Amino acid sequence: MQNRGTVVRYLISSLVCVAVFFLNGYFILFPSEKSSVFPFPASNGSAVLQPQEITPTDLSANQAPADALASTPTVTVDEQLLATAAKGTVKGKVSEKFITPYTAPVSYDSVYLKNSTSKEIDIKSLLSEKLSFAVSQDGTPQVLIMHTHTTESFLPESRDYYTDKDVSRTRDNRYNMVFLGDIVTQKIAAAGFGVIHDTTVHDYPEYNGSYDRAAETIKNQLKQNKNIKIVLDLHRDAIASDNDKTKTVTEIGSKKAAQIMLVMGCEDGTVKNFPNWRENLKLAVRLQQKIEKMYPTLARPVSFMPRKYNENLTTGSMLIEIGTDANSLEEVAYSADLLGNSIVELLKSIT
Repeated sequence: MQNRGTVVRYLISSLVCVAVFFLNGYFILFPSEKSSVFPFPASNGSAVLQPQEITPTDLSANQAPADALASTPTVTVDEQLLATAAKGTVKGKVSEKFITPYTAPVSYDSVYLKNSTSKEIDIKSLLSEKLSFAVSQDGTPQVLIMHTHTTESFLPESRDYYTDKDVSRTRDNRYNMVFLGDIVTQKIAAAGFGVIHDTTVHDYPEYNGSYDRAAETIKNQLKQNKNIKIVLDLHRDAIASDNDKTKTVTEIGSKKAAQIMLVMGCEDGTVKNFPNWRENLKLAVRLQQKIEKMYPTLARPVSFMPRKYNENLTTGSMLIEIGTDANSLEEVAYSADLLGNSIVELLKSIT
Protein backbone atom coordinates (compact mmCIF):
# COMPACT_ATOMS: atom_id res chain seq x y z
CA MET A 1 0.00 0.00 0.00
CA GLN A 2 2.88 2.38 0.74
CA ASN A 3 6.17 2.99 -0.99
CA ARG A 4 9.45 2.30 0.82
CA GLY A 5 9.88 5.93 1.92
CA THR A 6 6.42 6.00 3.47
CA VAL A 7 7.12 2.78 5.41
CA VAL A 8 10.34 4.26 6.82
CA ARG A 9 8.55 7.46 7.87
CA TYR A 10 5.80 5.42 9.46
CA LEU A 11 8.26 3.32 11.50
CA ILE A 12 10.11 6.42 12.67
CA SER A 13 6.84 8.12 13.61
CA SER A 14 5.77 5.02 15.54
CA LEU A 15 8.97 5.12 17.62
CA VAL A 16 8.41 8.81 18.35
CA CYS A 17 4.83 8.05 19.34
CA VAL A 18 5.90 5.37 21.85
CA ALA A 19 8.23 7.85 23.52
CA VAL A 20 5.54 10.53 23.67
CA PHE A 21 3.03 8.01 25.05
CA PHE A 22 5.19 7.09 28.01
CA LEU A 23 6.24 10.67 28.72
CA ASN A 24 2.91 12.40 28.43
CA GLY A 25 0.06 9.92 28.26
CA TYR A 26 -2.54 9.41 25.56
CA PHE A 27 -3.94 12.46 23.66
CA ILE A 28 -7.73 12.66 23.52
CA LEU A 29 -8.93 14.35 20.34
CA PHE A 30 -12.50 14.73 21.58
CA PRO A 31 -12.53 17.04 24.65
CA SER A 32 -15.66 17.68 26.67
CA GLU A 33 -18.67 18.91 24.74
CA LYS A 34 -18.41 22.32 26.40
CA SER A 35 -14.86 23.07 25.23
CA SER A 36 -14.16 26.77 24.91
CA VAL A 37 -14.00 28.36 21.50
CA PHE A 38 -10.93 30.50 20.87
CA PRO A 39 -10.37 32.92 18.00
CA PHE A 40 -7.00 31.24 17.48
CA PRO A 41 -5.86 27.70 18.36
CA ALA A 42 -5.51 27.00 22.09
CA SER A 43 -4.69 23.90 24.07
CA ASN A 44 -8.33 23.23 25.11
CA GLY A 45 -6.88 21.48 28.14
CA SER A 46 -4.74 19.06 26.09
CA ALA A 47 -1.00 18.90 26.49
CA VAL A 48 0.89 20.79 23.79
CA LEU A 49 4.44 19.59 23.21
CA GLN A 50 6.66 22.03 21.33
CA PRO A 51 3.92 23.13 18.91
CA GLN A 52 4.87 23.56 15.28
CA GLU A 53 4.27 27.12 14.11
CA ILE A 54 2.81 27.55 10.63
CA THR A 55 2.06 31.01 9.28
CA PRO A 56 0.08 31.01 5.99
CA THR A 57 1.21 34.38 4.65
CA ASP A 58 3.38 33.45 1.66
CA LEU A 59 1.00 34.55 -1.09
CA SER A 60 1.56 34.70 -4.81
CA ALA A 61 1.92 37.77 -6.98
CA ASN A 62 -1.82 37.44 -7.60
CA GLN A 63 -2.71 38.60 -4.12
CA ALA A 64 -4.94 41.00 -2.26
CA PRO A 65 -3.60 44.38 -1.10
CA ALA A 66 -0.96 44.19 1.60
CA ASP A 67 -3.26 45.60 4.29
CA ALA A 68 -5.60 42.65 3.77
CA LEU A 69 -2.85 40.28 4.92
CA ALA A 70 -2.04 41.98 8.22
CA SER A 71 -4.25 39.77 10.43
CA THR A 72 -3.17 36.40 9.01
CA PRO A 73 -3.45 33.92 11.91
CA THR A 74 -0.91 31.41 13.16
CA VAL A 75 -1.80 27.71 13.04
CA THR A 76 -0.64 25.59 15.96
CA VAL A 77 -0.36 21.85 15.36
CA ASP A 78 -0.24 19.75 18.52
CA GLU A 79 2.83 17.50 18.33
CA GLN A 80 1.15 14.92 20.53
CA LEU A 81 -1.72 14.72 18.06
CA LEU A 82 0.78 14.01 15.30
CA ALA A 83 2.34 11.26 17.38
CA THR A 84 -1.04 9.72 18.17
CA ALA A 85 -2.03 9.64 14.50
CA ALA A 86 1.31 8.09 13.54
CA LYS A 87 0.79 5.39 16.15
CA GLY A 88 -2.32 4.12 14.39
CA THR A 89 -2.71 1.39 11.81
CA VAL A 90 -2.41 2.57 8.21
CA LYS A 91 -5.84 2.38 6.58
CA GLY A 92 -5.19 3.71 3.09
CA LYS A 93 -3.39 6.09 0.76
CA VAL A 94 -3.83 9.84 0.44
CA SER A 95 -3.40 11.17 -3.09
CA GLU A 96 -3.30 14.72 -4.37
CA LYS A 97 -5.60 15.97 -7.10
CA PHE A 98 -5.93 19.30 -8.84
CA ILE A 99 -9.46 19.79 -10.12
CA THR A 100 -9.19 22.22 -12.98
CA PRO A 101 -11.93 24.80 -13.36
CA TYR A 102 -10.95 25.53 -16.93
CA THR A 103 -12.82 22.64 -18.54
CA ALA A 104 -16.13 23.54 -16.89
CA PRO A 105 -19.00 23.43 -19.41
CA VAL A 106 -20.23 26.91 -18.44
CA SER A 107 -17.76 29.78 -18.19
CA TYR A 108 -17.33 33.50 -18.68
CA ASP A 109 -14.72 36.04 -17.54
CA SER A 110 -12.94 33.96 -14.87
CA VAL A 111 -16.13 32.27 -13.65
CA TYR A 112 -16.45 28.51 -14.15
CA LEU A 113 -19.56 26.50 -13.35
CA LYS A 114 -20.74 22.90 -13.48
CA ASN A 115 -24.50 22.88 -14.05
CA SER A 116 -26.27 19.80 -12.66
CA THR A 117 -29.75 21.28 -13.10
CA SER A 118 -32.20 21.84 -15.94
CA LYS A 119 -31.70 25.62 -15.67
CA GLU A 120 -30.04 27.63 -18.42
CA ILE A 121 -27.23 29.65 -16.83
CA ASP A 122 -25.84 32.82 -18.39
CA ILE A 123 -22.88 33.94 -16.30
CA LYS A 124 -22.46 37.21 -18.19
CA SER A 125 -26.04 38.13 -17.36
CA LEU A 126 -25.63 37.17 -13.70
CA LEU A 127 -22.54 39.37 -13.39
CA SER A 128 -24.24 42.34 -15.04
CA GLU A 129 -27.44 42.20 -12.99
CA LYS A 130 -27.57 44.35 -9.86
CA LEU A 131 -27.66 42.58 -6.51
CA SER A 132 -30.81 42.93 -4.43
CA PHE A 133 -28.80 44.35 -1.51
CA ALA A 134 -25.67 46.28 -0.61
CA VAL A 135 -23.47 45.91 2.46
CA SER A 136 -22.38 48.75 4.71
CA GLN A 137 -19.67 49.49 7.24
CA ASP A 138 -21.97 51.05 9.84
CA GLY A 139 -20.93 48.77 12.68
CA THR A 140 -23.88 46.40 12.38
CA PRO A 141 -23.41 42.74 11.43
CA GLN A 142 -23.57 42.32 7.65
CA VAL A 143 -22.20 38.77 7.37
CA LEU A 144 -23.04 35.58 9.25
CA ILE A 145 -20.56 32.68 9.19
CA MET A 146 -21.79 29.30 10.43
CA HIS A 147 -21.30 25.59 9.87
CA THR A 148 -23.97 22.98 9.18
CA HIS A 149 -21.32 20.27 9.67
CA THR A 150 -19.33 21.95 12.41
CA THR A 151 -17.21 18.94 13.40
CA GLU A 152 -15.76 18.26 9.92
CA SER A 153 -11.98 18.07 10.31
CA PHE A 154 -8.71 17.44 8.49
CA LEU A 155 -5.41 15.59 8.74
CA PRO A 156 -3.03 17.20 11.26
CA GLU A 157 -0.16 17.13 8.75
CA SER A 158 0.45 16.53 5.05
CA ARG A 159 1.27 12.88 4.23
CA ASP A 160 0.49 10.19 1.66
CA TYR A 161 -1.41 7.88 4.02
CA TYR A 162 -3.91 8.04 6.87
CA THR A 163 -4.37 5.83 9.93
CA ASP A 164 -7.24 4.65 12.09
CA LYS A 165 -6.30 7.41 14.55
CA ASP A 166 -6.97 10.13 11.95
CA VAL A 167 -10.54 11.23 12.56
CA SER A 168 -12.68 12.99 9.95
CA ARG A 169 -14.79 14.71 12.60
CA THR A 170 -13.89 16.28 15.93
CA ARG A 171 -15.45 18.61 18.49
CA ASP A 172 -12.05 20.12 19.17
CA ASN A 173 -12.43 23.56 17.61
CA ARG A 174 -8.71 23.82 16.93
CA TYR A 175 -9.06 21.25 14.16
CA ASN A 176 -12.57 21.56 12.74
CA MET A 177 -14.59 24.05 10.71
CA VAL A 178 -14.76 26.51 13.61
CA PHE A 179 -11.05 27.21 13.25
CA LEU A 180 -11.40 28.00 9.55
CA GLY A 181 -14.45 30.14 10.31
CA ASP A 182 -12.35 32.11 12.79
CA ILE A 183 -9.77 32.85 10.11
CA VAL A 184 -12.36 34.13 7.63
CA THR A 185 -14.21 36.05 10.36
CA GLN A 186 -11.12 37.94 11.46
CA LYS A 187 -10.27 38.85 7.88
CA ILE A 188 -13.72 40.37 7.39
CA ALA A 189 -13.69 42.16 10.75
CA ALA A 190 -10.20 43.58 10.11
CA ALA A 191 -11.52 45.14 6.90
CA GLY A 192 -14.19 47.01 8.86
CA PHE A 193 -17.27 44.90 8.10
CA GLY A 194 -19.56 43.65 10.84
CA VAL A 195 -19.50 39.84 11.03
CA ILE A 196 -20.87 37.16 13.35
CA HIS A 197 -19.34 33.70 13.64
CA ASP A 198 -21.91 31.28 15.05
CA THR A 199 -20.09 28.15 16.26
CA THR A 200 -23.18 26.11 17.16
CA VAL A 201 -22.62 22.39 16.61
CA HIS A 202 -25.32 20.98 14.32
CA ASP A 203 -23.91 17.53 13.45
CA TYR A 204 -23.28 16.12 16.93
CA PRO A 205 -24.47 13.95 18.58
CA GLU A 206 -26.75 13.34 15.56
CA TYR A 207 -25.56 13.83 11.98
CA ASN A 208 -28.98 13.35 10.41
CA GLY A 209 -31.01 16.53 10.67
CA SER A 210 -27.96 18.81 10.57
CA TYR A 211 -29.48 21.08 7.95
CA ASP A 212 -32.75 21.41 9.88
CA ARG A 213 -30.87 22.41 13.03
CA ALA A 214 -28.65 24.78 11.04
CA ALA A 215 -31.76 26.41 9.56
CA GLU A 216 -32.96 27.25 13.07
CA THR A 217 -29.60 28.81 13.88
CA ILE A 218 -29.73 30.95 10.73
CA LYS A 219 -33.32 32.03 11.39
CA ASN A 220 -32.49 33.01 14.97
CA GLN A 221 -29.49 35.06 13.87
CA LEU A 222 -31.51 36.81 11.16
CA LYS A 223 -34.21 37.61 13.72
CA GLN A 224 -31.71 39.07 16.17
CA ASN A 225 -29.55 40.83 13.57
CA LYS A 226 -31.78 42.23 10.88
CA ASN A 227 -28.93 43.87 8.96
CA ILE A 228 -27.30 40.56 8.01
CA LYS A 229 -27.12 40.37 4.21
CA ILE A 230 -24.79 37.42 3.59
CA VAL A 231 -24.75 33.94 5.15
CA LEU A 232 -21.67 31.78 4.59
CA ASP A 233 -21.93 28.08 5.47
CA LEU A 234 -18.34 26.79 5.58
CA HIS A 235 -17.79 23.06 5.00
CA ARG A 236 -15.16 20.70 3.69
CA ASP A 237 -15.53 18.06 0.99
CA ALA A 238 -14.66 14.33 1.10
CA ILE A 239 -13.37 12.36 -1.90
CA ALA A 240 -12.69 8.64 -1.43
CA SER A 241 -12.32 5.45 -3.46
CA ASP A 242 -12.40 2.17 -1.53
CA ASN A 243 -10.00 2.77 1.38
CA ASP A 244 -8.06 5.60 -0.28
CA LYS A 245 -8.68 9.32 0.13
CA THR A 246 -8.04 12.30 -2.13
CA LYS A 247 -7.14 15.85 -1.21
CA THR A 248 -7.62 18.75 -3.58
CA VAL A 249 -4.55 20.94 -3.93
CA THR A 250 -3.13 23.75 -5.97
CA GLU A 251 -0.07 25.94 -5.53
CA ILE A 252 -0.37 29.62 -4.66
CA GLY A 253 2.85 31.52 -4.11
CA SER A 254 4.93 28.29 -4.16
CA LYS A 255 2.82 26.93 -1.30
CA LYS A 256 0.19 24.19 -1.31
CA ALA A 257 -3.39 25.31 -0.77
CA ALA A 258 -6.56 23.24 -0.53
CA GLN A 259 -8.94 24.01 -3.37
CA ILE A 260 -12.21 25.79 -2.62
CA MET A 261 -15.63 25.05 -4.11
CA LEU A 262 -18.83 27.07 -4.00
CA VAL A 263 -21.93 24.85 -3.89
CA MET A 264 -25.09 26.62 -4.96
CA GLY A 265 -28.66 25.35 -5.03
CA CYS A 266 -31.83 26.21 -6.91
CA GLU A 267 -35.50 25.39 -7.35
CA ASP A 268 -35.57 22.57 -9.88
CA GLY A 269 -37.47 19.31 -10.31
CA THR A 270 -38.71 18.17 -6.92
CA VAL A 271 -37.01 21.11 -5.13
CA LYS A 272 -39.72 23.69 -4.43
CA ASN A 273 -40.18 26.93 -2.49
CA PHE A 274 -36.87 28.43 -3.53
CA PRO A 275 -37.91 31.31 -5.81
CA ASN A 276 -34.94 33.61 -5.09
CA TRP A 277 -32.14 31.15 -5.90
CA ARG A 278 -30.90 33.42 -8.69
CA GLU A 279 -30.05 36.16 -6.19
CA ASN A 280 -27.68 33.82 -4.37
CA LEU A 281 -26.08 32.72 -7.62
CA LYS A 282 -25.48 36.35 -8.63
CA LEU A 283 -23.44 36.78 -5.47
CA ALA A 284 -21.65 33.45 -5.88
CA VAL A 285 -20.38 34.15 -9.40
CA ARG A 286 -19.00 37.47 -8.17
CA LEU A 287 -17.09 35.72 -5.39
CA GLN A 288 -15.89 33.02 -7.79
CA GLN A 289 -14.58 35.73 -10.08
CA LYS A 290 -12.75 37.48 -7.22
CA ILE A 291 -11.10 34.24 -6.12
CA GLU A 292 -10.00 33.28 -9.62
CA LYS A 293 -8.61 36.71 -10.48
CA MET A 294 -6.77 37.05 -7.16
CA TYR A 295 -5.63 33.43 -6.82
CA PRO A 296 -5.89 31.53 -10.12
CA THR A 297 -6.62 27.78 -9.73
CA LEU A 298 -7.67 28.09 -6.06
CA ALA A 299 -11.36 27.61 -6.84
CA ARG A 300 -12.92 24.53 -8.39
CA PRO A 301 -15.92 25.15 -10.68
CA VAL A 302 -19.07 26.32 -8.91
CA SER A 303 -21.23 23.26 -8.27
CA PHE A 304 -24.80 24.22 -9.21
CA MET A 305 -27.29 21.69 -7.87
CA PRO A 306 -31.06 21.10 -7.51
CA ARG A 307 -30.85 21.48 -3.74
CA LYS A 308 -31.63 24.06 -1.07
CA TYR A 309 -28.75 23.81 1.42
CA ASN A 310 -30.70 26.41 3.48
CA GLU A 311 -29.77 28.96 0.83
CA ASN A 312 -33.49 29.65 0.43
CA LEU A 313 -33.42 31.53 3.76
CA THR A 314 -31.71 34.66 2.35
CA THR A 315 -30.79 36.26 -0.97
CA GLY A 316 -27.09 36.26 -0.02
CA SER A 317 -26.41 32.67 1.00
CA MET A 318 -23.44 30.58 -0.12
CA LEU A 319 -22.12 27.16 0.84
CA ILE A 320 -18.34 27.03 0.54
CA GLU A 321 -16.24 23.88 0.82
CA ILE A 322 -12.57 24.21 1.77
CA GLY A 323 -10.48 21.15 0.91
CA THR A 324 -11.33 17.58 1.90
CA ASP A 325 -10.82 15.46 5.00
CA ALA A 326 -7.46 14.39 3.52
CA ASN A 327 -6.04 17.91 3.31
CA SER A 328 -3.73 19.03 6.09
CA LEU A 329 -4.66 21.71 8.59
CA GLU A 330 -1.91 23.89 7.15
CA GLU A 331 -3.33 23.63 3.63
CA VAL A 332 -6.91 24.45 4.60
CA ALA A 333 -5.88 27.29 6.93
CA TYR A 334 -3.92 28.86 4.09
CA SER A 335 -6.95 28.54 1.80
CA ALA A 336 -9.27 30.02 4.45
CA ASP A 337 -6.88 32.96 4.65
CA LEU A 338 -7.02 33.45 0.87
CA LEU A 339 -10.79 33.01 0.88
CA GLY A 340 -11.06 35.69 3.55
CA ASN A 341 -9.08 38.09 1.37
CA SER A 342 -11.37 37.36 -1.58
CA ILE A 343 -14.53 37.87 0.46
CA VAL A 344 -13.22 41.22 1.71
CA GLU A 345 -12.65 42.37 -1.87
CA LEU A 346 -16.17 41.19 -2.77
CA LEU A 347 -17.68 43.14 0.14
CA LYS A 348 -15.80 46.26 -0.88
CA SER A 349 -17.27 45.95 -4.38
CA ILE A 350 -20.88 45.77 -3.18
CA THR A 351 -20.98 48.59 -0.61
